[in-house]
Amino acid sequence: MITVKNLTHEFEMGKKGRKTILPVLHDLSFTIDTGEIVSIIGRSGSGKSTLLNLISGFIRPKSGQIVINGEEVSSFSESQFSDFRLNQIGFIFQNFQLIPSMTAFQNVELPLILKGKKETERKQITENTLQRVGLETFHDHYPSELSGGQQQRVSIARALVLNPPIILADEPTGSLDSETEADLLDFIQQLNKELNITFLVITHDEQVAKIGNRSIEIQDGHLIEGGNS
Repeated sequence: MITVKNLTHEFEMGKKGRKTILPVLHDLSFTIDTGEIVSIIGRSGSGKSTLLNLISGFIRPKSGQIVINGEEVSSFSESQFSDFRLNQIGFIFQNFQLIPSMTAFQNVELPLILKGKKETERKQITENTLQRVGLETFHDHYPSELSGGQQQRVSIARALVLNPPIILADEPTGSLDSETEADLLDFIQQLNKELNITFLVITHDEQVAKIGNRSIEIQDGHLIEGGNS
């Protein structure tokens, strides 16, 4: 499903002629199988978010390979990866990343519009997806009218609406209280079992990491635990 091989990344800091190289990730290798929930764990600044951005194609690695569903995506152009994300990857963010001027229905419908689905099909799929996450009575509510847990469920519905085989979750419970967090983690596990979606969960919280079938630990850009043998 996802294979990372000898992945290395660094950032260039400063202006032309006075650049400083900041190493971020060092020769990471690991594999994630179809249907797994894998937690990527590490402290703030360990390189977790950089790894997520590399896997999702928002930045390019300095060296190494990323293979997703048999495709070597690290060589994709920006437009190729944009199409690939739309078809293969859903996203759940810590701060929900909902569009405040759009209703719950419109936020969930947006990927279907980008995909070019017809209006009648969009309506049916969006309604079904909101029902799946327990928000069928909140179609017309704006994000500001929803609780944190409800906003995150809208985010999950948006991630699910195109039936992606992979969902990348970046600190998905970071803005939630402990009770809502527990409910959300249970829901992720339920979706994993029912739909066989592969979840990659980025977290610094060891309790959240326990949701995974296994954990991959990163420290100062180095893989400490969970890599390939």
